[in-house]
Amino acid sequence: MPTPAADFDQQLTGSAPDPPTPAASPGPAHCQPDWSNAADDEDFFLAKVRQHFQNSSGPQRTRILADLLNLCTSQQLSFVHQFVSPLLKKDPFTSLPDELCLRILSFIDDPKVLARSSQVSKRWRDLLSDDMTWKNLCEKHDYGRRMSEVSPSAPIMTTRSSAYAVDVDSEMSSSFPGAFPFTSHAPSSMSFENRRPKIRSYKSHFKQRYLVEAAWRSGGTSITRNITQEGGVVTSLHLTQKYIIVALDNAKIHVFDTDGNSMRTLQGHVMGVWAMVPWGDTMVSGGCDRDVRVWDLKTGACLHTLRGHTSTVRCLKMADENTAISGSRDTTLRIWDIRTGLCKNVLVGHQSSVRCLEIKGDIVVSGSYDTFARVWSISEGRCLQTLQGHFSQIYAIAFDGKRVATGSLDTNVRVWDPMTGVWSLEKMCPIHRLAAHDNSVTSLQFDDTRVVSGGSDGRVKIWDLKTGHLVRELIAQCEAVWRVAFEDEKCVALTLRQGRTVMEVWSFSPPEEMLYDRPFSLQQRVLEDDPDRPMSAMAFDYRGNDVTMAGLGRDASSQDMSMVDAGPSTAPLQGGNMTFFHDN
Repeated sequence: MPTPAADFDQQLTGSAPDPPTPAASPGPAHCQPDWSNAADDEDFFLAKVRQHFQNSSGPQRTRILADLLNLCTSQQLSFVHQFVSPLLKKDPFTSLPDELCLRILSFIDDPKVLARSSQVSKRWRDLLSDDMTWKNLCEKHDYGRRMSEVSPSAPIMTTRSSAYAVDVDSEMSSSFPGAFPFTSHAPSSMSFENRRPKIRSYKSHFKQRYLVEAAWRSGGTSITRNITQEGGVVTSLHLTQKYIIVALDNAKIHVFDTDGNSMRTLQGHVMGVWAMVPWGDTMVSGGCDRDVRVWDLKTGACLHTLRGHTSTVRCLKMADENTAISGSRDTTLRIWDIRTGLCKNVLVGHQSSVRCLEIKGDIVVSGSYDTFARVWSISEGRCLQTLQGHFSQIYAIAFDGKRVATGSLDTNVRVWDPMTGVWSLEKMCPIHRLAAHDNSVTSLQFDDTRVVSGGSDGRVKIWDLKTGHLVRELIAQCEAVWRVAFEDEKCVALTLRQGRTVMEVWSFSPPEEMLYDRPFSLQQRVLEDDPDRPMSAMAFDYRGNDVTMAGLGRDASSQDMSMVDAGPSTAPLQGGNMTFFHDN
């Protein structure tokens, strides 16, 4: 171990000593000298020593310290070490500029590390409240995809004078997500009939996505609903933002809210319903009775009964809110105007039952038991291309606007160019082969994160899309799984359990209180703590001619989180305003 004199010699040679290790500041247990046995004249002597030391130059002080340390025993040197070591440890973030601190923090990928780091000190907490840090983390974890906010409904704001209306059509001028401008004549106060919206930030967005993904892996809550007292084949399942819609072969269509509570049962078909498609509050259905029916989901009323097919309606899609296209076992496709209930066109060309169809823009592609797939123009009502190559019935079709994929009873999947009719599997090798179920796969859906499959073996399985590994089995094993549908935070499974058709609704939404973010700025914190405080008492940020208050979002409940680069929130505002780090 080098002596203090050796350290002193090293300094004289010009060699730089090792930098001190950053650590927390010394706490209450910091070592202090014991003055209980001090002599009466000791303090007077030390006062002279201190005065002499203060009047000495830098090199003189160094020599005095080196000489004193050479006279110390090991125990005394240990005391010096305990006394000096905490004084040399310094939090680097206290002296570095905000931009450099944020650059350092941007290299941390683990959100748990960031969360723990925010508890080190107020300075660290303020730095980790900066939205750019969490925006970078969103990008690293591939959380850039838009996701609907889970904050409560947007408040209904009423002003004390109708002359001071909020200009909700003005362009948002604030870089803070969720802020909107007021008119130049801002009211002195506002009352909120509902709760204020939560702060919309990258941090809250990341937290929401992180908790949702964790729930998909090992959490979630579920409720169970009996659809029928006896077994029934579920022919179709749709999960929308407002409804869960289930069609069965007993001619009934059941409508539930997204929590699985029954809203109404649509009755009108006289035979099994084999196809349906919702669009907002409107739904179109078709079945064995050869009719296509248009329903109002809010009231349950049948708006139109569209007749023309001469056999079972096997597939249905919506081109837009007013146009539906149906495919039937009578070999034709029909284009319907669901506002008037009139058939706009009949697409003739297939020689056998039309089993499946897909729409993209003005193009509809259909697959048939005649082994052919056809490409049609909706506006022109004619066949543009015939895709020939399968040796048996086509049961499934997909279309992304550029490529058509068809699946057939001949066990092949073919990928086509819809304009040339040429098919190729070049460079289209399987990413993963999943040994998913012990029997037929009855339902399959995927997004950019996961694959959810259901099978006749009575299991619902969740797979990681990137690795192909099984994440979990979602439900308790049952007799069979009819259909599975999911979205970001919800999954619905229709199963056969103990002879009954049962619906299980799984929710992966985190509790709302877990998503709460402490408001960043002083204005937001005061509004959060004292909702009745008049706005005339608030300090506003003036940017141009608009008065902007962050945190009040226009239609905050219906807008999605836009993952655009708003720039670092530590950047100075126009007019020399301080950043939110200095609002406290």
